[in-house]
Amino acid sequence: MGKFKFGVSLRGVTDRAEWVAKCRRAEELGYDVITVPDHLGPGRPAPFPALVAAAAVTERPRVGTLVSNVPFYNLALFARDVATTDALTGGRLDLGLGSGHMKSEFDDAGLPWRKASERIDYLVEGLDELKTRLAEEGGLPRLLIAGNSDGVLRLAAKHADIAGFAGLRQDRGKPPGTFVLDNAEAMDERVRYFRSLAGDREVEYNMLVQRVVVTEDRRAAAAEWHTDTDERSAADVDELLTAPQLLLGTVDEIVQQLLDRRERYGFSYITVFEAMLETFAPVLAELRGQ
Repeated sequence: MGKFKFGVSLRGVTDRAEWVAKCRRAEELGYDVITVPDHLGPGRPAPFPALVAAAAVTERPRVGTLVSNVPFYNLALFARDVATTDALTGGRLDLGLGSGHMKSEFDDAGLPWRKASERIDYLVEGLDELKTRLAEEGGLPRLLIAGNSDGVLRLAAKHADIAGFAGLRQDRGKPPGTFVLDNAEAMDERVRYFRSLAGDREVEYNMLVQRVVVTEDRRAAAAEWHTDTDERSAADVDELLTAPQLLLGTVDEIVQQLLDRRERYGFSYITVFEAMLETFAPVLAELRGQ
């Protein structure tokens, strides 16, 4: 069971000054990793230039993709971008890889949308390409592989330094990108499956937290999530109170939730979204070094 490590996913950029301020604020608050997702849309940053800029204006945090949508890319060009980013960040890159899940973004980019098994096959091919092309440039950066499916977890168990869990799965029969939030027992099963494959390998476990609410009324916060994001949750309010993807309660209650979930699941590397940068900071301060 590792010491806690904390990351923030910065999801938007308007100009250089704003980006610099956010990155420096994350470092000031004690975050250990600054990550960027890989999505299309107004204000969405191109991951690798954003990470180079983040590393240039900070000293301590690692930087990384959470995660690179590998089926977006020509693999040779992707490998070039990874190598250059790793060099320009001074070896502070955590390379996150995923198989993609938003059909609308593939449509927007004019890229073919393939079934999940084919996207995972391309992820496997991409990892092989990276290993080959980066062999003479210092090798792969520290590798995070994130997903919820058997195929991606198998790949992570074999290759990843960090296994990323979000606890979201595609809602069967619904349009791609419509998610269901796994409850605590479903997360038990996913982690147990991963561990059965990883064996004795030392792998860090990352949880991408979907919401942090500091409140005296945990149940009201869970009920609000249930109402506002019903399409993303088949769970009832009681299940949401124990869902590891949600942190709801007072600072002390959230601290205890993270301690309990590290014991239960192994989640020691916790990432929150940009909107929760300040909200989560008191929790981070309580757990730093533990």
